[in-house]
Amino acid sequence: MNAVIYARYSCDNQREESIEGQLRECRAFAERNNYTLIDTYIDRAMSAKTDNRPEFQKMIKDSAKGQFNAIIVWKLDRFARNRYDSAHYKAMLRKNGVKVVSATEVISEGAEGIILESVLEGYAEYYSAELSEKVIRGMTENALKCQYNGGFVPVGFKIDENKHYQLDELVAPLIQEAFMMYVNGRPIKDIVEFLNSHGVLSSQGKPLTKSSVSTILQNRKYIGEYQYRDVVVPNGIPAVISDELFSLAQQRLEKNRHAPATMKADIKYILSTKLRCGDCGGMMVGESGTSSTNNKVYHYYKCANAKKRKCGRKALRKADIEDIVIERTVKTVMNDVILDSIAERVFEFQQRENTVLPLLQNELADVEKAICNFMKAIEMGIITESTMARLSELEQQKSDIKVKIAREEIKSAVLSKEQIMFWLHKMKDSDILNEDNRERIVDTFINSIYVYDDKIVINYNCREDSETILPDNMVESSYLSIVGEPK
Repeated sequence: MNAVIYARYSCDNQREESIEGQLRECRAFAERNNYTLIDTYIDRAMSAKTDNRPEFQKMIKDSAKGQFNAIIVWKLDRFARNRYDSAHYKAMLRKNGVKVVSATEVISEGAEGIILESVLEGYAEYYSAELSEKVIRGMTENALKCQYNGGFVPVGFKIDENKHYQLDELVAPLIQEAFMMYVNGRPIKDIVEFLNSHGVLSSQGKPLTKSSVSTILQNRKYIGEYQYRDVVVPNGIPAVISDELFSLAQQRLEKNRHAPATMKADIKYILSTKLRCGDCGGMMVGESGTSSTNNKVYHYYKCANAKKRKCGRKALRKADIEDIVIERTVKTVMNDVILDSIAERVFEFQQRENTVLPLLQNELADVEKAICNFMKAIEMGIITESTMARLSELEQQKSDIKVKIAREEIKSAVLSKEQIMFWLHKMKDSDILNEDNRERIVDTFINSIYVYDDKIVINYNCREDSETILPDNMVESSYLSIVGEPK
């Protein structure tokens, strides 16, 4: 199969495997598994907590061209450290016939593989969140001392050797004048011209614009207020203007501010790619609509073929069908007996599938045998320049293989059963009303859901038999069509 490599280096951990190291191991994996590499996508100094990565987005877009069947990553956390992004983009790739494979984490296509992948990605997200907490903890300590925590320094301030804010004696009076101009009715355009004419530059070292001046007029640091997250310290830094002048500026800003358009809520449809129509087998996709009778917004799942008028399946209310699936999943499969069985199967699966180390050990044995043969030749008096050069190469090769084995032993250390149980119970005991927890439960345990007129059938990753929910166990309203036709 054709494949591409995706490699990423994060700026938040300078001790990560280098890009070159990732590429080397991915290429070796491709060669062992008969993949034909056609391209490489690399994001340097890019965190996987966000999907705003240029090469990553280009790769997702290119997957629709049908030129490759697999994306090889060094580890799954190179692809994403966010469960939502991981599930979302993998679903897109599946539609394009592309799968994501790890070069160092052996995961099968079966039920154990799905659950193991979920656990590994969950740990990656947990690590990322924990690292973020540690960084925030350190920055909070700085904040309690009113110290500079990085980022852009507001115009009119400078940072001293102790990381404290100090006034820029040349620029601060001009900022004070800018506030006076605005309060006295001057337009922001005039203030921009005034500051630029005096050589005042933005925090990025560029000429000021209307946007940057508007930001200055709303920045509470100019009244001496230090703020970082939940830490707010009045008079924590030197003030440029008085509270009264700042208050007058805010009053004028509020008066001149146009009412912003109401932004649509970021609604997650956690059953996307899992929920299917029992009549036609089509995917049921998340949609929203506004009632023509009361202007209320409804969220629901609708068969993709019904949208094309090729199926008569009614829409399902989002909240109702999701509640049914989550509650039944927690009740049916998230008990101690089944979780213990899952942990045992996943643990055994990891051990059974470890094939990298034996290959390296065989390679080491071959090299040691060759060295032994050369030593015998030397003992017999067969010593030439080429003999010694070859022996030196073999010794170096032996050293390199030993390093690879040591690295592989570290990387291939399997999760213990206790670690797997910890993660599964963390999901079991989580708040099922929390959207992220609900999404993780669906991604980990549910393979597919089929909706019929008289029943719902849930197929789980950890069970061979299906779970059937009959009308007596269903919320009746989940089978009602949307109240009022959407506009």
